[in-house]
Amino acid sequence: MHRVFSLVSSVVVIAACSSAGDKSADSAADSSSPAAVGASAAGGATAGLVRDSANAGVASDTMRATATVRNASGRELGTLTLSETQQGLTASGRLTGLPPGAHGIHLHTTGQCTPPFESAGAHWNPTNRQHGTQNPQGPHFGDFPNITVGADSSVNVQSTTPGGTLRRTNALMDADGAAIVVHAAADDDRTDPSGASGNRVACGVISGS
Repeated sequence: MHRVFSLVSSVVVIAACSSAGDKSADSAADSSSPAAVGASAAGGATAGLVRDSANAGVASDTMRATATVRNASGRELGTLTLSETQQGLTASGRLTGLPPGAHGIHLHTTGQCTPPFESAGAHWNPTNRQHGTQNPQGPHFGDFPNITVGADSSVNVQSTTPGGTLRRTNALMDADGAAIVVHAAADDDRTDPSGASGNRVACGVISGS
């Protein structure tokens, strides 16, 4: 009877060990199954999205540029920031020391601001159009709406061009740079090449990171 009891105990122990081994094997198989691999890949994709979101923030920073605007005497009037939008390039900032009234303001093709600022070249016009949003054959991508300077000779600028980018399709920033120029008179938004906006009274070379 004792031998029979010992034999039965041995069989139970062997069966238990076999069951534990099967469970370990099943667990290993589950970890390499398509579902498990898919879950791991999904986790990796989520992490990638987080990293891409962070990188997207960095990329947006590179879609900005600045220009310190000075008059013909070299006096600093303020700094304008250019940033890309879905519509075009937006210039924002505050300028002081300008004559009160309406003034044309445009992006120009060359990053030089030697008075009387003809060194800034022509209006930025990558699509070879004529000047002005009221011109059937316009506008230039370098055309901004007029700015209106107050009696205190200051103006808050928040204006957007009809199109273009800083460094991608129809890019403003090329090998010889670019500039932003303020004119003496209002832009009529129609007359080619500069809207009859008069002399160039202030200029800023555009630079980016």
